Amino acid sequence: MRALYLASTEATAWAEWYRHSAELGVPPQTRLPRSVYRFEVEVDGVADLTAADVLAAHGLAQLMPTRRQWPRTQPIGEAYWRAGWRGLLVPSAAHAEGRVLVVFRDKNGEAAGVKPMPRPRLHEELPPLPVGLRT
Repeated sequence: MRALYLASTEATAWAEWYRHSAELGVPPQTRLPRSVYRFEVEVDGVADLTAADVLAAHGLAQLMPTRRQWPRTQPIGEAYWRAGWRGLLVPSAAHAEGRVLVVFRDKNGEAAGVKPMPRPRLHEELPPLPVGLRT
């Protein structure tokens, strides 16, 4: 299953990016320049998994910013995808107050209902570490 991952805020996007850089063991400055896009999203059928009791029902006390948790989280997403959901709203593992919208791609690789807005912002220098970053 393929998906497009969108962050609720720019700080959350950078937190996820810094977490991913750390996990890869790659200095963040080597991953620049980087463009930040805004998206218009109109997607029905999105399951909200942001409440702690919903995660707990799936056997997760909290999300950890590591790939080691993927064997427990990926089957949850796959189950929603198989059940016909179009996406998931989940807490960001990398940003304390952030949210991530996961939009499942269709058989053509499209994330229907998601459209990039004009003029992405190019970042050639590292942004400050987001407050609430977890790596």
